[in-house]
Amino acid sequence: MNKTPIQAWIEAARPKTLPASLSPVLVGSALAYRDGAFDMVPAVICLMVALLSQIASNFANDYFDYKKGADKEDRLGPERAVASGWIAPKKMLIATFITLGLACLCGLLLLFYGGWVLLPVGIAIAVCVLAYSAGPFPLAYNGLGDICVLLFYGIVPVVFTYFVQAGGITLLTLILSVAMGLLSVNILIVNNYRDYFQDKEVNKRTTIVLFGRRFGRWFYLFNGVVPILLVIPLIMQSAAWIVALFGIFFVMFYQTWRELCSLEGKALNVTLAYTGRNVLLFALCLTALLLF
Repeated sequence: MNKTPIQAWIEAARPKTLPASLSPVLVGSALAYRDGAFDMVPAVICLMVALLSQIASNFANDYFDYKKGADKEDRLGPERAVASGWIAPKKMLIATFITLGLACLCGLLLLFYGGWVLLPVGIAIAVCVLAYSAGPFPLAYNGLGDICVLLFYGIVPVVFTYFVQAGGITLLTLILSVAMGLLSVNILIVNNYRDYFQDKEVNKRTTIVLFGRRFGRWFYLFNGVVPILLVIPLIMQSAAWIVALFGIFFVMFYQTWRELCSLEGKALNVTLAYTGRNVLLFALCLTALLLF
């Protein structure tokens, strides 16, 4: 299917997965607000860093997966811009570095709020964006994608969104960062579960390829149940309507898990979208819990 240039770039950014970068910043900011330290400017800058970094990562994946031959005609996931011929490989590579450069520029602004301690964090984010699918040891091809997602879509954004506003780190911030990271890992699990046979063929050693699809199903459930267990002490002290919100989240998560267990192939693209929705819903539940 042909795309206009605007449609092609929007598709390449993979908007259905972007809640994974928005959600941890929301939670980190809610924690800062709860502790009387919320500051709109660094919060917005953190959001820009998170979104631009994820889009740069998506662009890089589009380009490098094409170069490595991972995106073939039998691809089950959403169509990729380079492999589909919508965007020339060179343009995608240039867009990757431009977007990553903008993320780094926004990150430099955060030095005014968090100090030079943020510099190695920013360098680690930039390196991971490229090393995820590029270089001599691409992380996504060697079973390390899940750890990267846990770190850079959970622990790092929640902790440092809070840090640049509050000037420190709390135990609760660490706990909620792990909870958000685990849920974000599920987005990757759906992708890898769907692409199990194709990834195996091109020697892309995801955790699903290494440990099997049955492992993937239980791993997905684990990553949804543990975040609930981590926040139960807070939920039990909350108003009834907040408890009900978490109940709604768990029902929707359970339904999504059942879909993962029963669907195959391209039908799992809907499950992927629902998984991204679940990450955002959990972040909204946490925000309500922290603010009210």
